[in-house]
Amino acid sequence: MSSALQASIVIPSHGRPDYLNVALASLSQQAERAHAEVVVVNDGADERTASVARRHGAKLVSLVPPRGLNGARNAGIAAAAGELIVFLDDDVSVPSGWLDALLAGIAAAPDREVYGGPIRARLEGGGPRACGREPPPITTLDHGPEDRDVPHVWGANMAIRRSALERVGRFDETIRGRGDEEEWERRYATHGGRIRYVAGAWLEHRRTPQDATVRALSRAAYHLGKSARRNDLRKGRAPGLARELRVLVGCVWHAIRRRCSYGFVMAAHTLGRLREWLAESSP
Repeated sequence: MSSALQASIVIPSHGRPDYLNVALASLSQQAERAHAEVVVVNDGADERTASVARRHGAKLVSLVPPRGLNGARNAGIAAAAGELIVFLDDDVSVPSGWLDALLAGIAAAPDREVYGGPIRARLEGGGPRACGREPPPITTLDHGPEDRDVPHVWGANMAIRRSALERVGRFDETIRGRGDEEEWERRYATHGGRIRYVAGAWLEHRRTPQDATVRALSRAAYHLGKSARRNDLRKGRAPGLARELRVLVGCVWHAIRRRCSYGFVMAAHTLGRLREWLAESSP
C-alpha cells in the first residue's frame, strides 16, 4: 500500500467492553507501527466501553441513542481521517502480522476498492460437543488459500477505500442483523466494483466460555435466524414454509443421531426463521 494511503481502523461496539478490550489489545501495537488510527464507536455510550477505548488510546465516538451496527459504521466513517477504512467487529482477535498482511494485499491490488480476509471461529473452552460435520456456530469466512476476487467479504474483517464510499454511499441503517454489509456490497457491485480477498489477513471470531454454551449460542442463533430470513426476503430468495420445516427436522435429527450439540444451535436458527415467517404471514 502506498504510504500516502492512511488507514483508519473502525470498531463499532455495543456494550461488550470485555470483548473490545481483547480486540484492542491484539491490535494496538500493529496499528501504531503502521501509523493507523483506531476509532471505537461506542454505540449507546456505555461508560465501560468508553473506558476501554481510552485506555488503549483509541479515538472515541459515542452515539446516543444507539444507531445499530450500520449506524455505528457510518459514524466511524465520518470520524475517520484515513483514505482506507478498515472495519473490525469488537469480538475478534487479530494475530500478529494481520494488519501488515492486509495492507500488503491491498498494495498488490491497487485497482480494487474493497478487501477482506478470512474469519476463523474460536470457541474458548472448547464449546459444545460437535461431530465435525457441521459448520461453526458463529460467523466465519474462507475463500481459500490464495488472494482472489470474490463476491463478498464480511464486515468483521473488511477494508473499504473512501472513494468507494463516496461513490456508492454509506451503509443502510434500516438493516439490522444478517445482510447489513452485504446490501452495501451489492450496491458496490452494481457500480462495477470488485472485491478482493486477502488470504493472509486472517483473524479469529471469538466466543468466551460463557458465550459458547449451547444455550447462549442457541439464543444468538435464534435472533440471527430471524434477520437471516429478512435478508433472504430482501434478495427475493426466501424459501417457503415446507422447506423451512424440513430444515428444522433435519437439524433435530442431526442433533439426536450424531449426538451433536450444534444440531440444537442450528435448530434454534431455523426456529428464528420460522418465527419471522409467521410474522410475514400475519395480517
